[in-house]
Amino acid sequence: MDDTALRILIAEDSLADRMILETIVTQAGYEAIPVGDGQAALEAFAETRPDIVLLDVIMPNMGGLEAAQKMRAQSQDELLPILFLTSLTDNDSLVECIEAGGSDFIPKPYNQVVLLSKIKAFARLRDLHKTLAKQKSLIEINNQHLIQEQTVAKQVFDQIAHSGCLDEGYLRYYMSPLAVFNGDVIVADISPTGSLVVLLGDFTGHGLPAAIGSMPLATTFYGMVRKGFSVSDIMSEINQKLHEILPVGFFCCATCIDINIASRRMRYWNGGLPACMLYREENNQFEELSSRNLPLGVLSSKDFKAETERVQLEFGDRLYMWSDGIFEARNDDGDMFGEDRLHALLETHKRSDTLFDTILKTVQGHIGESEKDDDISLIEIPIVERDYESKYHSPNQKTSDKLADWSMSLDLNANTLRQFDPLPLVTGILNEVTGLTPHRTVLYTVVAELYSNALEHGILGLSSELKQTPQGFMEYYEHRAQKIHALKEGWIRFSISHKQFRDESGAHGRLKVRVTDSGPGFGVADDVTYDMLDESAIEAAKHQYFGRGLKLIRSVCKSMTLRAPGNDVEIEFTWHENDQ
Repeated sequence: MDDTALRILIAEDSLADRMILETIVTQAGYEAIPVGDGQAALEAFAETRPDIVLLDVIMPNMGGLEAAQKMRAQSQDELLPILFLTSLTDNDSLVECIEAGGSDFIPKPYNQVVLLSKIKAFARLRDLHKTLAKQKSLIEINNQHLIQEQTVAKQVFDQIAHSGCLDEGYLRYYMSPLAVFNGDVIVADISPTGSLVVLLGDFTGHGLPAAIGSMPLATTFYGMVRKGFSVSDIMSEINQKLHEILPVGFFCCATCIDINIASRRMRYWNGGLPACMLYREENNQFEELSSRNLPLGVLSSKDFKAETERVQLEFGDRLYMWSDGIFEARNDDGDMFGEDRLHALLETHKRSDTLFDTILKTVQGHIGESEKDDDISLIEIPIVERDYESKYHSPNQKTSDKLADWSMSLDLNANTLRQFDPLPLVTGILNEVTGLTPHRTVLYTVVAELYSNALEHGILGLSSELKQTPQGFMEYYEHRAQKIHALKEGWIRFSISHKQFRDESGAHGRLKVRVTDSGPGFGVADDVTYDMLDESAIEAAKHQYFGRGLKLIRSVCKSMTLRAPGNDVEIEFTWHENDQ
């Protein structure tokens, strides 16, 4: 007998009928297990675990109905087809057989074709059940592995995301995870300039897909905030990382705010999240801070817009931020909480100091026992007269003494100039000076202009007059690319020094950047030093299409010195720790 053949238990007290059934089953290639009464059927079932049971209703020792119930109890979740062998025809008797655990009937006298057809049908059903049970078991195992992975990821993320100032009392927040790993993320920290920086993000998906993006978001956020980078810089860097690692269709809607109590101002960037609501105590009104950008991770660095909006604050104002999980919260009837209901709630309780609790309680009451559709996150930030103190910067010494007094020189020859951009290296070193990091964007512009002036005009000999028209711009950069590719000789030298001071006004410093090139210069006969441009000269420079580089530098630096013959430029830039 084939080891894979179906085992069919035949329980029939009539010897003749039992032999007929055994013959039909055996000739069809199945294994027959014949017994003569209910008790023997139960014992054979426990010993052989048959695939299908043919069970007579009326038998000695134990009837078929009782035997079927006990077999069902022993088989538990396993699919066990039980076909009752019966001559009964009244409906009540047939219903009683089904309620006892029967799957179907085989009427007497037996029809071989009908019997084998039903055996084959239930055999297919049993095979399908086994396949589903196996798949269910694999799904359960994989789900356990997935939950374990998410739990580990969450533990790692919690170590990163909760290392800031979330629990320092500067703000109130609530997060309700839809999965082990929340699709929403809240991170907050204090910058060296004393600003409170908070980011609320909402990733597409939950669990590990959200964890993939949350890790670099949190590490980038904390690393850059603690170095004093602006919201624009932070958003640009996070967007670049997410755009590189997230698959198509995955992104992060986010709002990032920077609140400086000393100057009572806030800068914010919103990309794809619902509008924040700023309560103005003075006029008892809410002001919407709407999204003006696409979510993080959608656009490349070239197309990404990181400009922030500036808002003036007053003591007594309150800022509210939330993810769209509040709008999408559904009750048992499937009705969403919605934006209108939230705004009505804000209007009704806008003067209340317990508005945060009221929102949370109302949304949770709306959801009730129904299943959540999305993660829910809520933040309240009161604007009160206090100092934000960072764990990572002494309150009495906001500016790090690291790289306080130093100088360096960097020489770049033609071979290097053809294939290496020194700007990230130079600006990266400057950003290690804590007092300079709030001016990162300005310093990058200054260094970039000095380098471009030395390379494009000093070494390559390009003329700015080409850039008078859009077509001229294209021609200018085509010539630039060709000349760099063919560059055989020439050099550029960076000479950089920094001096830090500390007195009763606080920490401040002076940075000098000098760029010299091997070009012929611009025919300058004598050294000349220019002080910072006044406002009218700066405004006039904005409307020029070319030749703006040196004027731009003069507009932000304390002084600029141009040395003869014009291939040597030095700027002096000063900073103070109270600069915003």
